[in-house]
Amino acid sequence: MGLAALGEPAYLETLRDVVRDENRGMFSLDTRWFRHPREIVDVKWEGGSPELGRYYSDRWIQELGPPREPGAPIEARHRDLARSLQARLEEVYGNLIREALREPGTDALCLSGGCAFNSVANGRILEERPDLRLYVPPAAGDAGTAIGAAFWVWNQVLGNPRVFQLQQAALGPDYSPESIRRAVEGAGLAYRWVEDEEERAARTATLLEAGAVVGWFQGREEWGPRALGHRSILADPRRKEMKEVLNERIKRREPFRPFAPSILAGRASEYFETSHPSPFMTQTYRVKPAMQGVISAATHVDGSARPQTVTREADPLFERLLRVFGERTGVPALLNTSFNENEPIVHTPEQAIACFQRTRMDALVLGGALLHRSGAA
Repeated sequence: MGLAALGEPAYLETLRDVVRDENRGMFSLDTRWFRHPREIVDVKWEGGSPELGRYYSDRWIQELGPPREPGAPIEARHRDLARSLQARLEEVYGNLIREALREPGTDALCLSGGCAFNSVANGRILEERPDLRLYVPPAAGDAGTAIGAAFWVWNQVLGNPRVFQLQQAALGPDYSPESIRRAVEGAGLAYRWVEDEEERAARTATLLEAGAVVGWFQGREEWGPRALGHRSILADPRRKEMKEVLNERIKRREPFRPFAPSILAGRASEYFETSHPSPFMTQTYRVKPAMQGVISAATHVDGSARPQTVTREADPLFERLLRVFGERTGVPALLNTSFNENEPIVHTPEQAIACFQRTRMDALVLGGALLHRSGAA
């Protein structure tokens, strides 16, 4: 998705041959582009992630050139292929959704599956149907089948009423103040304990306003792949250089990959061309031209962003931090990226401390423990 914004749909017609339109929004694959319908594709699994052998046929190489080796330069061909793939996905995805919404009066849509994480395509849906009530759960991929299966049994098999609404993603483990203190003191680090959440938000906002990169580990862990203000690295979105700072100090990822903003839900329409909520960072919206320079570190090169809209009801502490930062700077938004460094998102206080120590984060707010890079409490 990120690389697509830098290319042109030069291979769109070729990809329409790979994924072909059928009746009533359905599609099919031209099997000449793949090996697995005719051959056995090798799979190696020696613990960890399985290694899948080449499943695409030589036709890809003949039509689109050789595959890019890991670490090789990204060329115009690669950017154009990314843009073409994104364009074709949006076409097929859009056809399926238009078919699903064909019934008159249908104004609500729930999406799941891996493609439901394509936030750019989801944003296109809302541009076409601004009246639509779109819901994408925070773990729309395979991980979401766990809670889906449980609710299917609870509601459909056992016949219990459907009363639960998933309004926030903080469903994972939490850690007590005692366990956090033990982790910090066990690492031999100096810290200040800030029990009051209003003070905690104020001190963090002060750091962020001054340009600090802050690790933010609060409450229960998010369910799903997005950091949503519980296991996050936060920074000031007004500073255009912050994207490069984060990549240099911590993330070390491809420069074309954008960082996302978290914003007070009630102020989102001031910054984006829509007021549709996006509590789980699953939609990409166009940033209003006048605001692209205001949240420049969180605006992609094509003028878009993938926001998280935050309400007090769903997340009181993170909402308080955004509100305090907004009161001080006039911008009720923060750059929000996952708390990790080329690894899974941190899970425990010990992992958060380890990530803080080996990267160049300026501060860590770990529950009530406030740690500074300088070591001062």
